[in-house]
Amino acid sequence: MESITTTTAPSASQHPSPDAAIVARVLGGDKEAYAQLVRRHNQKLYRTIRSYLREEDEVEDAMQDTYLLAYQKLPQLKSRAFFSTWLIRIGINVALGKLREKRTRTVGLALDGDEYGSLPLSNSRSTLINPEEMAIHQEIKLLLEKAIDHLPEKYRIVYILREVEGMDLPEIGQCLGLSESNTKVRLHRAKEMLKETLQALSVHQGVFGYGAHRCDAMVARVMAILRANA
Repeated sequence: MESITTTTAPSASQHPSPDAAIVARVLGGDKEAYAQLVRRHNQKLYRTIRSYLREEDEVEDAMQDTYLLAYQKLPQLKSRAFFSTWLIRIGINVALGKLREKRTRTVGLALDGDEYGSLPLSNSRSTLINPEEMAIHQEIKLLLEKAIDHLPEKYRIVYILREVEGMDLPEIGQCLGLSESNTKVRLHRAKEMLKETLQALSVHQGVFGYGAHRCDAMVARVMAILRANA
């Protein structure tokens, strides 16, 4: 196990390898250490990009592109301690770029309520064989995801980053290029739009989950490309 020299013993809750330490290792030539950053940020990046793109294949591709671009530009990162915020900003730009490409290919594509309302959010999910309580939980989760999908893009991303990912408002503002006051306004409007269906569900850690097997697969995809380009 890697040992980290510190002036005081780390607490039990402290991460043994903060982002800054892992970034330093990668920049020092330890390419394999990048897998730790991919695994650590998969869930947050997935939820971020999922706020813009609807198709799972598109989301996966955008995540991969984000990680590869971040790796390529890692020497340009001014503060290693802010890798997470920097990565999210890259992910948002990648997602928006893919949206622009898609809009040029499909005339009249619009992110409106009708299209999001028809989104098949539960293609591979079934609650028929689960206990009643699990089935109810799953129905609520699907309802919440569908309700969030109805939000306009600029409100959806703020809601996801704050209420699902738990990021603070200043950090969200940095990611989106917004002032803290504008971020608060968008969050408030998002909650107002959702209040009829999200009365007791404004924070739900299970929404847009990125399961362990998907996390492993994304790590494998990114690292395979980086190794091939060594």
